[in-house]
This record gives sequence, C-alpha cells and structure tokens, in this order.
Amino acid sequence: MIRLPAVAGRFYPADVAELTRHIATLAGAPAEGEKLRARACLVPHAGYVYSGHVAGAVYAKLALPKRYIILGPRHYPQGEPLAILSDGAWQTPLGEARIDCPLAAELKRSCPLLREDSVAHRAEHSLEVQLPFLQHLAGDFRFVPIAVGTVRFSDLDDLGRAIAEVVAAQGEEILVVASSDMNHYEDDRITRLKDGKALDKVLALDPRGLYDTVRREGITMCGFGPAVTMLTAARHLGATRAELVRYATSGDVTGDREEVVGYAGVVVH
Repeated sequence: MIRLPAVAGRFYPADVAELTRHIATLAGAPAEGEKLRARACLVPHAGYVYSGHVAGAVYAKLALPKRYIILGPRHYPQGEPLAILSDGAWQTPLGEARIDCPLAAELKRSCPLLREDSVAHRAEHSLEVQLPFLQHLAGDFRFVPIAVGTVRFSDLDDLGRAIAEVVAAQGEEILVVASSDMNHYEDDRITRLKDGKALDKVLALDPRGLYDTVRREGITMCGFGPAVTMLTAARHLGATRAELVRYATSGDVTGDREEVVGYAGVVVH
C-alpha cells in the first residue's frame, strides 16, 4: 500500500526543489563531529513556516539512524485508538519512505493494543511532516508510523514499555520520535508559562508527571500521548537526560501574540 501525501502544498512545499531548499535552510546542519546520538526526540508538526525551524534544529543536531518509530497524535476522530501500519510506503514529494515491516510486526506482537488501520493515518499530518526532513537528512531509512488516539495512561504506558522491549532486542539503532505541538490558541505569555510546566516534566524524563500536568493545568498539547509513550520507552531504554534544543511560538513568526501555538524540540539521551 502506498499512502499518498495529505498535506503537501499546505504544511510544506509540494515542489521538490523548493522543499529541498526549504529543509536545508530550516535544518542548518552543524559540522559532522558535533552531531549527537539519541534514544528519542520530541518535534513539532505545524506548517514548516511556523515550526519547521524547531524540528529542523532537532534533526540537524542528531546523527540520524536508518530506522525510526514515529508517534503522532490522531487529530481526527476516525480510526483505531492505537493505529499502526506495517507494510508499504508513504509518498512525499521527495519519494517513497518505506515502512519497516519486521519492526512493525515485532511491535504488534509486543503490544496487542496496536491495530492495523489506514483510516487513522489517511489525513493525519503529524507523522507525514516529519518524513521530508528524514528523507533529506537521513537518506534511505525505514520507519513505523503509529497514530495515538487514546489518552488512557495505562495504554500509553503499555505501548512505551513494548517499544522499549522491541528496540532493546534490535541489533541496530532506532530513534523514537514523538510528534507534538505544545499549548494552542492562548496568548503568548500564558502559552509560554503552560509550556514551561509541561517541558519541565519532559526534561525530567517524567511521563506520569507530564500526563498529570497537562491534564491538571489545561495544557492543550495535542501530542502529549505520544510524548508520554516516548518518555516511557526512553526511560526503559536507559535514558538519563533530556535537553531543550529550541522553543518558539507561532507569534515569533506572525507577530500576533494574542493567539499562539507553542513548539518545542527536545532530544533525549
């Protein structure tokens, strides 16, 4: 199955040359010797004009591997609560990104909550917008897409533990990517305060703390579920620290500070 792009020409350029130039500008890659290996990362998924510089800063900082598990929120109410695709490829203007079939099969065996489901992925942008970055910066790679529609902590925890178990058993490096924007559509000051509380828990590698803080403080972090799962997996894989690579709001681009969206890029070591 080939999953066609849903947001090319809207969230990122559909023209190959323009998209390539745009990513090269957004990533601004450092020297090879400065790149770091990581267990996981948190990146935003808004249109590249708004959040691409945050995602690009994360990807440019890393020595990118050839295998990925990408977790994104399910923004639409269609599809399974934990939706995986285990075969085929996703098409972008830069070509086809192939699904890692053996890795997906291992994940389904380790976490029975995962359900094969193309509906949840059909129009979802949170995973798609990561692929052109990886295609440009990592070259040939394989990935497993998982759309997270549940907010049950036990389900997020189970998936995170399963990811850690599967990744630990592999002989190759696998990067766990959580796709999320931060607080939505409040003024810039409130958004930065709320996002700071959520990021404190992310940087402390505290998945339960993040879950409770987001719900208690009314932080509209759309991908907190993927982030909780990523942190759980990273903790069980032996992660010891996290660093904030870049933070911004949409107001930094538009100049409108009344209703902004927050964006954070975090690397987990």
